[in-house]
Amino acid sequence: MRKVYKELLLLRHGKSDWNSDSTDFYRSLKKRGKHNAHQIGEWLAEKNLVPDLIISSPAIRALTTAEIVGEAMGLAQDSIETDQSIYEASISDLRQILFDIPTSVQRLLLVGHNPGFEYLVHNLAPNIPSADNGNLMPTAALAYFQLDSQWSRLVGDSWVQRPKDLPQ
Repeated sequence: MRKVYKELLLLRHGKSDWNSDSTDFYRSLKKRGKHNAHQIGEWLAEKNLVPDLIISSPAIRALTTAEIVGEAMGLAQDSIETDQSIYEASISDLRQILFDIPTSVQRLLLVGHNPGFEYLVHNLAPNIPSADNGNLMPTAALAYFQLDSQWSRLVGDSWVQRPKDLPQ
């Protein structure tokens, strides 16, 4: 039976390494960022939330996060698409990506960055609470939404899973 809603997963990239001479786009993940990405991927697989499609920002820290998450879910690296517009995305950029998703996709994982992802989370589900420190989407945080068939309006559950709240 086909679901009456679409499932959107927004994953902020893992913790990046600020101790390198790389520009923002080329910053890599720290060890903790890789670990958290693997944790999230395993958790998604355990919860049967493997996406039909993964689209990542091409920035190194986001794409590496997507690759680690995909591998932890048993997906091939070549199943990950990139979209330049996710890097430094506004809400309208992210909404345009959703508008262009093939109708056959039921569950989508976007991997990208703040502040765009936090803006979209607030836009889709303004009642999702922030963490105790006030941060809604820390690194490697995953937001989940059940949306209408146009990926535009919340019609069911929404939540945020932060790596610090996962079982170790």
